[in-house]
Amino acid sequence: MYLLSINWDPSIEIFKIGSFSIRYYSLMFVIAFLLGLQIMKKIYKDEGINLEKLDSLFVYMVVSILIGARLGHFLFYDFEFLIKHPLQVLLPFKLNPFKFTGYQGLASHGAAIAVIIAMYIYSKKVVHKPMLWILDRIVLPVAIGGVFVRLGNLMNSEIIGKPTNSDYGFIFRQLGEDFPRHPTQLYEAFGYLVTFVILWFIFWKTDKKEKLGYMFGIFMVLLWTVRFIVEFFKEAQVDKRATWDLNTGQLLSIPLILIGFYFMYRAKKS
Repeated sequence: MYLLSINWDPSIEIFKIGSFSIRYYSLMFVIAFLLGLQIMKKIYKDEGINLEKLDSLFVYMVVSILIGARLGHFLFYDFEFLIKHPLQVLLPFKLNPFKFTGYQGLASHGAAIAVIIAMYIYSKKVVHKPMLWILDRIVLPVAIGGVFVRLGNLMNSEIIGKPTNSDYGFIFRQLGEDFPRHPTQLYEAFGYLVTFVILWFIFWKTDKKEKLGYMFGIFMVLLWTVRFIVEFFKEAQVDKRATWDLNTGQLLSIPLILIGFYFMYRAKKS
C-alpha cells in the first residue's frame, strides 16, 4: 500500500457520440485559447489597439499552435511516422476506416517556432507594429495556456514522470500500473503558473513592456527553464537520451533559453 499516493484513473472523455468524442484534453485547449483571448483584449484596450485585430490574432495563434505542435512532435520524436503518414499528421482523423482521433501528439517546441513565424506575419499584415511588440504581449496568454495544456495531459495520463520509488506520487491506473510516479504534468503546470504571475506583474507594474523584446526574453528564459528542470523527472518520450544524458526536450530548450537571455540583454542595452 502506498499511503501518500493518488490512484489516478479518470475518464478522458466528457461524452461520446459514435466515433466522435469530446475529451477533457480538448476542453483544456479551448479554455486556454478563450482565456488568452480575454487577456489580449485587456491589453489591446489598454493600449488603444482596434479590437477587430483580435479576430485575426486568434486565428493566427490557433492555427500556428496546432500545426506547429503537431509537426514538431513528429519532427522531433517520430519522424518515421511523418514520412509514412503525412496526411494523418495534419488531420484530426484517420481514414480506412474513418475514426476521429483529435490531435494526439503535440510538441511545445514546435508550437513555439510556429507561433514566432505566425506573429511575424501578423505584425506585418495586421497590427503593423514590430514583431517583438506582439511577442512581448502574447507571452502572457501563452504562459497561462501552458497550465491548462499540462492539466489536459494529466487527464490523459500522458507525459508521465519517472517512478518515485516511494509512497509519494500518482498511480496511473489507465496505464495498467500499480506503482507511483512523479506527477510531472502538475510540476510543469505549477511552473508555468509561476511564470505567468511573474510576467503579469512585470507587464502591469513596471515599465519593462516599453523595452522592446524584454517581456519575450524573460518569458523564454522562465518557461524553457521550467521545461528543462521538469524533464529530469519525466520519462523520456523517446527510448534513448539524446546526448550528455539530456533528452531531446532538454536539448531543444537550451537554445531557446539562450535566445531569451539575448533579448533581455538587447532590450536593456537599447
